[in-house]
Amino acid sequence: MSSKKNILAICGSTRKNSSNLNLIRFIAQQYAEIFNFIIFEGLADLPHFNPELDNEPGPKAINDFRKLIKAADAVLICTPEYAVGVPGSLKNAIDWTVSSMEFSKKPVLLITASTSGHYAHQSLLGTLLIIESRITEESQLLISSIRAKVNAQAEITDQLTLEKIGKAISALEDMIKDQEYAMLYLPPPLLN
Repeated sequence: MSSKKNILAICGSTRKNSSNLNLIRFIAQQYAEIFNFIIFEGLADLPHFNPELDNEPGPKAINDFRKLIKAADAVLICTPEYAVGVPGSLKNAIDWTVSSMEFSKKPVLLITASTSGHYAHQSLLGTLLIIESRITEESQLLISSIRAKVNAQAEITDQLTLEKIGKAISALEDMIKDQEYAMLYLPPPLLN
């Protein structure tokens, strides 16, 4: 790529030093030469989704969040599993984008990193697909037993996990390139 692409990174945990946030920090540091990572830190500040407020202009925090997604070339979501489901704050944030469609055709790298994570991963994957995110088998990753694989210094200590993250980042890079290529060669609009 000629210039670095912007990746909006969203952590599904609101804890200040969560394993998922450390994982995002690691990825942002490791792949800083390829991507410019913007870590979204306002998940806990978003209001509860309310369809009556889901209009223009909406709540400022929501408008700002939507603008960040729209401006990003891709989105990285890194989340734990809470009570065999998607963390409520993350699901709330995504609910705010359904009608405005910021995730539609947006390349997404989904990483679920938890003790287990299977249920949250499947649930979130279903949500992302229904809102038309561009997500592939290669651009999703389930990392079980995350606390044994990332330390407090935001370092991945497991070699297999490092390799899987590298493949997922490559898949995201390919999706962005494919999208750019498709935009270059869109057919002109038909004239009536």
